[in-house]
Amino acid sequence: MKHWIEAARLRTLPLSVSGIIVGSMYALAHPTDEILTPTEVFNWRLFGFAILTTLGLQILSNFANDYGDGIKGTDNEDRIGPKRAIQSGVITPAAMKRAIIITSFLTLLSAIALIYYAFGDTNIYYSVFYLILGILAILSAIRYTVGNTAYGYRGYGDLFVFVFFGLVSTLGVNFLYSKQIDFELILPAMAIGFLSVGVLNLNNMRDEASDKKVGKNTIVVKIGGEKAKKYHYFLIVSAMLLILGFALISNFKFDQYLFLLAYIPLTNHLIIVSKNKVPKELDPELKKLALSTFLLSVLLSLCMIYFFSDIVVNTLLGGR
Repeated sequence: MKHWIEAARLRTLPLSVSGIIVGSMYALAHPTDEILTPTEVFNWRLFGFAILTTLGLQILSNFANDYGDGIKGTDNEDRIGPKRAIQSGVITPAAMKRAIIITSFLTLLSAIALIYYAFGDTNIYYSVFYLILGILAILSAIRYTVGNTAYGYRGYGDLFVFVFFGLVSTLGVNFLYSKQIDFELILPAMAIGFLSVGVLNLNNMRDEASDKKVGKNTIVVKIGGEKAKKYHYFLIVSAMLLILGFALISNFKFDQYLFLLAYIPLTNHLIIVSKNKVPKELDPELKKLALSTFLLSVLLSLCMIYFFSDIVVNTLLGGR
């Protein structure tokens, strides 16, 4: 069990649910109609299955990454990060393959439950669309490193992370509540996406040398370490500006800028990356950036649900 928990990479899980938290709490704070209360828009079951589905996708991605890199020999003695399960021999490729199949099945079941609680037996077109989206997300999580045409080996991993853990996670879950797209939410959705890509970019900066040797052509390998740093600055700074822009557009009051506290560890992270000369020393920054993103999503959500609606507290307590 210990080895399976390590293979699931728990430190990546808070990051994966950041978009779900922001999209859900935005729905709670913004009823889509003046007649509706947050209680009639927000659904705890929907929220729970959204979290479960996203966690399933992240764990599936981690298992598939371990399997794909393991059987291709990408995870070898040259790799700087923590040893993976297949690389160290504590889990066999066959066992990991079974885990991928089981996790895919459970994630799909969770996605189906999520769709049911969102649309019931109505809105069949929305249901079919989200079912297709869920299947694509599962396949994309697997194909990141698995197979001869794995897109993670061609530099498309950043796009997958931005789309599924940024836009789809935030905007997609909000649509499940509200049945509409709120264009203001695009800004925090992009911000969460950029920060999530930042974690992947940091991982690829750490592994640049070993990835180059085995032909894993990540964006970092393609553009080089120095340009990857500038790319990293762009991702993090853009995310911070997007959240700030969202606050301004939404007419946040002075005491609604509590989320700026999360900018402190993010800024510190940028300083550490700018001074870094040894790729191995970037490894602790992965966890810090992931947790900083999670902190930002929580603080931003608190600002929205506390200040945007005077009856949200009653909603959270089960009242009307």
